[in-house]
Amino acid sequence: MKFEVFFDLPQKKSELQELDKQLASPEIWKDQDSLQSLQKNKKALEREIHLYSRIMEGKEELEVLVELMEEGENVQEEITKNLINFHKEMEEAKLQALFDDTDDPRNALLTIHPGAGGTESQDWAQMLLRMYLRYAERKGFKAEVLDLQPGEEAGLKSATVRVVGDHAYGNLSQESGVHRLVRISPFDANKRRHTSFAAVFVYPEVEDNIEININPEDMRIDTYRASGRGGQHVNVTDSAVRITHLPTGIVVQCQNERSQHKNKATAMKVLMARLYELEKKKKMEKKEKLEDAKSEIAWGNQIRSYVLHPYRMIKDLRTNVEIGDVERVLDGDIEEFIKSNLLLRKENKS
Repeated sequence: MKFEVFFDLPQKKSELQELDKQLASPEIWKDQDSLQSLQKNKKALEREIHLYSRIMEGKEELEVLVELMEEGENVQEEITKNLINFHKEMEEAKLQALFDDTDDPRNALLTIHPGAGGTESQDWAQMLLRMYLRYAERKGFKAEVLDLQPGEEAGLKSATVRVVGDHAYGNLSQESGVHRLVRISPFDANKRRHTSFAAVFVYPEVEDNIEININPEDMRIDTYRASGRGGQHVNVTDSAVRITHLPTGIVVQCQNERSQHKNKATAMKVLMARLYELEKKKKMEKKEKLEDAKSEIAWGNQIRSYVLHPYRMIKDLRTNVEIGDVERVLDGDIEEFIKSNLLLRKENKS
């Protein structure tokens, strides 16, 4: 039995050697932005080569074990264990191959907004926030809540999270859209079924070396006292910052830090990411109109339905992937949904 694995190792090693040459140049160390970009590319390439090496080692071990089994050795248990590990590594390689957008390797900025419905939809937004924080934990990403506006009774009015990790944006970009929840409301004394909506928006974090020109006259900057998390010091000073970009109407805010200066810098970073994504979206729509081949992309499209009553099922409306274990999904296991949508994205591009 032979296991076929396809990977252009010579090409990848050649790319790594070229990066090493560039990093060895004294000139590159004078340009910190270029240096960080090259180091980031090298780290990603080394990770890719390391993954391939693990796959090849697993492949060779399996082939040896299969030969021993054919000779009458009792190695079925070892084969099963190695097959599970081999399958896991191959699935990871398949996922990496789906990241073909230039922004995929970036960190992500994720925002959640409840739809109409007051406490019910605000509670649903809180559930989604927990799901994404648990997902980040499962993936080994670092998640930082930059801003959280709590609801009056429960849940939240809005939340912004920065997710740091390899291909954080590539993964979470597939979560942008409207998420629908059907359940027996815990806030309804008559125990009636309610439908709630919440919108999730995901933007690639823009690096400092990417130029996004923002006219200071196009911004209105307001400061206010932070609310919610932060304990006894949270309301002492007007440290929270809200920036309104007047031409587009985009509003961003940050109250994560006690320092107004730090909150302003973080809010500017979020604004740059949103303007970058807006410009990217405009270019995409223009291209689609020229091609006249794809339907318009809009953030408002409903992408997933979470039904907790009268039956229990979560269905992605883009790929028709269904999962019955709703607790597992709401606890952050959304990998299957993300992978299927990345595959759909790749198919649509081909």
